[in-house]
Amino acid sequence: MGGLQKIAANIFIFALLPKVMINFESFELSNGLRVIVHEDHNTPMAVLNILYDVGSRDEQEDKTGFAHLFEHLMFGGSKHIPSYDEPLQRVGGDNNAFTSPDITNYYITVPAVNLETAFWLESDRMLSLSFDPNVLEVQRSVVIEEFKQRYLNQPYGDVMLKLRPLAYEKHPYRWPTIGKEISHIEQATMDDVKSFFARHYLPNNAIMVVAGDVTVKEVETLAQKWFGGIPAGIRPERALPVEPVQKARRVLRTEGQVPSNGLYMAFHMPARMDEAYHAADLLSDMLGRGKSSRLYNELVEGKRLFHGINAYVSGSVDPGLLMIEGKTSDGVSLDVAEEAVWEVINKFKSASFSEEELQKVKNKAESTLVFSEVELLNRAMNLAFAANMGNADLVNHEVDQLQAVTNQAVMQQADDILRASNASVLQYEAV
Repeated sequence: MGGLQKIAANIFIFALLPKVMINFESFELSNGLRVIVHEDHNTPMAVLNILYDVGSRDEQEDKTGFAHLFEHLMFGGSKHIPSYDEPLQRVGGDNNAFTSPDITNYYITVPAVNLETAFWLESDRMLSLSFDPNVLEVQRSVVIEEFKQRYLNQPYGDVMLKLRPLAYEKHPYRWPTIGKEISHIEQATMDDVKSFFARHYLPNNAIMVVAGDVTVKEVETLAQKWFGGIPAGIRPERALPVEPVQKARRVLRTEGQVPSNGLYMAFHMPARMDEAYHAADLLSDMLGRGKSSRLYNELVEGKRLFHGINAYVSGSVDPGLLMIEGKTSDGVSLDVAEEAVWEVINKFKSASFSEEELQKVKNKAESTLVFSEVELLNRAMNLAFAANMGNADLVNHEVDQLQAVTNQAVMQQADDILRASNASVLQYEAV
């Protein structure tokens, strides 16, 4: 058996192995900070992950991009630590963060013997972030430049700036995490920044996961020492507007200097914790995950109308989007391309599919989950995400939920989601 064949065989075997349970224990400090500990003594490393329950959906419509701005500001130093990265680098650590519409997540990876450094760093910026005007100006400039480079000056970069407000009329998912427009960051005042921090960056609005070569007793001691004295605040009550049911197809035609025509179709779908979520997720995989998917087979390999097409879900905590996006072949109009996508959708909805086809995408989804949890950091983040949705043990049951999805459930989601009246279509023409 050749090398590639061996790899393929190993992947197939691995996909069929049962998922290893992620063991953990949890406790809560008196200030409301929820702490989860995952012991793994097969590694010399440790991860400290802090998830704040704040994302771009928690912003005011006229002051967007603040959660993402704070992703940067949190690395600008705190009361007792003017340089965040220096002490971490001295103990062999690494760190990063990301923002989504639903959460902001910060993580540190260090040799386990230096874990206390991570506690010191994270507690100081939770308690007393630096509000140095110079730091605000530097990070404001960084975010503005990122907005320009990633969203305005990159081919197709403005897709979500156009598609989100087309798909959402009321819910704050209608703007991306970077914000609606640069002016909101340009005009952010120090008072705006301090107010946002005081409202959201609280111990009782956070979940801390510590994973790796650690013990529960050690983490309890360090958590109490470094975080126990941080006062709780009034946790913000989230009362977001409910997105009304879409009743008619929406279409936006735009143009730009891009390599080829782009077609983007967004369909409203169930929220992450809805019982129908996994059926919708597998539906997207059957339609557009990989070269064996329906859309790729029929429109790339078959009719050659697209040179690339895929489907995926947003995975949002609140009701999200099932997305289909593709780049057309030369000379193919966007109207013809969209009509061809609808033909594939309607063909899928009008005929049954085999258990084998569904099982194939289930196995792909399962192998993705299992492979991802080989990494200690991913296990820590997954525990934090699950805990933020209400139950950290969800990480140990997602495979079961995927495997329990039936053909009928997928077909029901196809009927519910893939309707013209539920579609928001962005036709991006190359000029």
